[in-house]
Amino acid sequence: MHPFCKAVEAHDLAAVEAMLAEDVVFTSPVAFKPYPGRPLTAAILRAVTEVFTDFRYVREIASDDGRDHALLFVAKVGDREINGCDFLHMNEAGEIDDLMVMVRPLSAAQALAAEMAARFEQISREASTG
Repeated sequence: MHPFCKAVEAHDLAAVEAMLAEDVVFTSPVAFKPYPGRPLTAAILRAVTEVFTDFRYVREIASDDGRDHALLFVAKVGDREINGCDFLHMNEAGEIDDLMVMVRPLSAAQALAAEMAARFEQISREASTG
């Protein structure tokens, strides 16, 4: 299991943040534009851990060179079950420099969007002070 999976499942957010490159780009399943940088990505990931319940990874697919990973997960957002995938790309230093998340079904993605929108002011404050 990829160290990112272990850290996320253990709610070890400091370990998750330590795996992110300073110039990481986070692509959200519910936002049009990607979010750049470690502080904002880490703040988003912290918020997501409050939104998702019953979160667990169910499968990992890795490239032969170990730099690309697809981490399939299931969780709940409120009463909606959500299926998703974290796509990670590792830079030369072994840090995550690209993190893209995709989720389904649409009703769960909409619930996720609403929950994250309600927290985005706090996320922005955390990112600017962190």
